[in-house]
Amino acid sequence: MSGPVLQLRPSGRTTRLVIRSRGGRLSLRVHLRSLIAGAALLLTALGVAVVNLSSGDFPIPVPDVLRSLVGQGDPGTDFIVHELRLPRVLITLLVGTALGASGTIFQGLTRNPLGSPDFVGLTVGAATGALIVLLLFNGGGFQVAAGAIVGCLATSVAIYLLAFRRGVQPFRLVLMGVGVSALLDSFNSYLIYRSRLDEAIAAQVWLIGSVNGPGWTEVTLVAVAVAVLLPVALYHGRHLDMLALGDEPAMLHGVPVERSRVVLALAGVGLAAGATAAAGPIAFVALAAPPLAARLTRSPNAGILPAALMGAALLTASDWVAQRILPDDDVPVGLVTAALGGIYLTWLLFHERRNRGQGAQ
Repeated sequence: MSGPVLQLRPSGRTTRLVIRSRGGRLSLRVHLRSLIAGAALLLTALGVAVVNLSSGDFPIPVPDVLRSLVGQGDPGTDFIVHELRLPRVLITLLVGTALGASGTIFQGLTRNPLGSPDFVGLTVGAATGALIVLLLFNGGGFQVAAGAIVGCLATSVAIYLLAFRRGVQPFRLVLMGVGVSALLDSFNSYLIYRSRLDEAIAAQVWLIGSVNGPGWTEVTLVAVAVAVLLPVALYHGRHLDMLALGDEPAMLHGVPVERSRVVLALAGVGLAAGATAAAGPIAFVALAAPPLAARLTRSPNAGILPAALMGAALLTASDWVAQRILPDDDVPVGLVTAALGGIYLTWLLFHERRNRGQGAQ
């Protein structure tokens, strides 16, 4: 029985791995550097996850953690690993994956490096839905997660309709998203202001973004979102580079523009909604993961899978920092990602200013 044919094809400064069936009917092109970078990011994320499983108030050697994960640990180790630490570790991996993929989708569709769910209002809309359930209807757990998903979906529809004028221009979509985000942020502040002190504290912790409280319900929620929507995004993401060039060039290359844009937008909204419902509106992961993945792979635009793996690695590493930055306190991971995001934005602005200065010379 004949197997697939593997070929290495140099293309400029990159090398592509082409996997082709013997009859030539099926072929798959893979950028070799992207493949290596993705494997390195995956190993980094899993390595930090194992470290997080082994450390804490009750340190556990890594071999014991691995034995527990495969069902060969003692009862005490199994309880600590499976019940206390594994949900948190899985949340960081899955939420980071969802945010990284959603960020690169929206940055590609809006053709704007700031066009992430953080800036176009999706995560703020999810927060509004969650706060309405939490503060007005005294909901909790699954109800808050459902409210976050509904809020994210409703906000995305509202932004699209408000930005629509004989079609949707990416720049108008980003501006409308920023405006809606500001309005919803002020409404969220009002909801917290009128609530009781204990409710306000719980709501503020949720708004920061934390992976400490969620359990297996939230793990299942975001796992289903990633399992269903990430393959859809990966399949249609092959058109993302063409869509970033504009509608006419994409149509000339045979890309179904409207269908690809709608499917990718729905997948991005669903991933952002699932991530926010599980852990709150964790800032800057969706913004920073795509350009960092693009730099690592040395490509103009990050692919969806490298950006998703970068998001998982960033959030897992940020949670490691959050657990250790203060000796006797567990800092919400959203504080760490916000600090790292501020550093990233400062670097980005400085880098752009330096490039413009060199271009002017």
